Amino acid sequence: MQKKPFTELGLSPEILKAVEKLGFEEATPIQTAAIPVLLGGRDLLAQSQTGSGKTAAFAIPAIEKIDPHNRAVQALVLCPTRELAVQVAEEVAKLALFKRGVRELPIYGGTSYDRQFRGLESGVQFVIGTPGRVIDHLDRGSLRLDQLKMLVLDECDRMLDMGFAEDIERILSAAPAERQTAFFSATLPKQIRHIIDQYSREPEHIKMESATISAPAIDQVYYEVDRRSKIEVLCRLMDVQDVKFGIVFCATKMMCDELTEALITRGYSADKLHGDMSQQMRERTMKRFRDHKIEMLVATDVAARGLDVDDIEVVFNYDLPQDAEDYVHRIGRTGRAGRSGRAITFVAGREIWKMQQIQRYTRGNIRREKVPTLDELAEKRSGAFLETLREALQKADYKRYDAVVDELLSAGHSATDIASAAMHLLAQETAREAEKILEDDPERGRGGGGPRSYPKYDPKFRGESREGGAPREYAPRGGYEDRPRSTSSYPDRPQRTPFQDRPRPPFRERPWNDRPAAADKPPRKPFGGKPFGGKSHGQSYGTTRPSAAPRKPRPENE
Repeated sequence: MQKKPFTELGLSPEILKAVEKLGFEEATPIQTAAIPVLLGGRDLLAQSQTGSGKTAAFAIPAIEKIDPHNRAVQALVLCPTRELAVQVAEEVAKLALFKRGVRELPIYGGTSYDRQFRGLESGVQFVIGTPGRVIDHLDRGSLRLDQLKMLVLDECDRMLDMGFAEDIERILSAAPAERQTAFFSATLPKQIRHIIDQYSREPEHIKMESATISAPAIDQVYYEVDRRSKIEVLCRLMDVQDVKFGIVFCATKMMCDELTEALITRGYSADKLHGDMSQQMRERTMKRFRDHKIEMLVATDVAARGLDVDDIEVVFNYDLPQDAEDYVHRIGRTGRAGRSGRAITFVAGREIWKMQQIQRYTRGNIRREKVPTLDELAEKRSGAFLETLREALQKADYKRYDAVVDELLSAGHSATDIASAAMHLLAQETAREAEKILEDDPERGRGGGGPRSYPKYDPKFRGESREGGAPREYAPRGGYEDRPRSTSSYPDRPQRTPFQDRPRPPFRERPWNDRPAAADKPPRKPFGGKPFGGKSHGQSYGTTRPSAAPRKPRPENE
């Protein structure tokens, strides 16, 4: 779909002025297709990936339809997470900067009700909130939707995954029937189709091309590593590729905490973001991340669709997501607004089949790369140190140690040896000590080698011997005496005599009546090892019950 300038979309001068101040000249494909449909008053179903600019696609028409003189709620946007609600509210405030009288308010859980009550009572036209807090205000009567003009469901597939289906249907039922409804989603599962058919009126379906789903502006690679080597591989990639600003996605909150502590221990500037943190802590972390005060943000999927930072260099999938849709939303955090980005995924063991599913879904080229070796890491550090040293020499901004250098030179040391020793000591103090991992051993690890190679089947050979010699042949089909005799690996031990050469015991014939008498036989013992007798029938051994008296023999004359 071709892009159009904002001046050709029929927008008001106030909106065009705000867009120009934001630095945008040309609308994205989803904005070019969605804005005319919403301005025309039709319902909309837009299927587009995360980071395609769909926030402005529904915010601009909603602001255009709001009457500034009416203090009732006229536009409502539902978001799956608190972070996304705050970011949508910030985007609406920027677009409505020159639209006097239009006010917005984000409402979400984890914060005080008093501020939200005061904002709703003062009269706001644009409300952005999460489904749970919106229902709370509807039940309290502080939020009324009788004059609602437009209802937008942003990331509605994500909201359904989080269990908000009943809340969404309840909010849609409370809204006026003549409202305008817009659904924005990256995917379109069956449950969303049911809600669309029930609560919309012949919506216009806009779907971006399949090439957009594969994120062509993002360089996607994966590394096949051992689970125990993930932290070291992550640190090596950050050092080799000189990563300054990125996100690391983990599968669980516990893994998020452990990885954050591991990165901080290794000297990296990192912080965490997951659902167990309070709203104040999450907002503080996001502010530090936007201000570039931390290099790496370790987060769970709760932030996969709630982050709106344009200059993220790389996204690390430390743990593979549950499905391919979450993978698309994760890597959508980089390569935004026409920029290029990188997505690096770690695959451990049998997760390779899940990586193949992701490749089929995205229809993109996710290539396999080799784990950086220790030599490559040392070379990269040396190059970075050399560049820093060259800049310091060119600027002449350093403290001179002429007396120390002259003393060493007079002691007989060369200038090259002095500089090498100084660089060696400085590198030991500043550089992180790399750990040796399984991928460094080409015989054990798979991350450092090429594609997997499997031995070909050959019925004549069993494989190479442990000593690395010639392959061992299978035993022939003949009898036992035709098989090769095995040799012991220990020369000090006596060799074992083959079976056919061992002396056999002499055969001794015994008559049929040469058997011991019954009286000479030892008493039979049960499974427990105690002889029969002394216990009554059915009595278990090990109890303290006295045994029954033995029966007297019957006289012979009876």
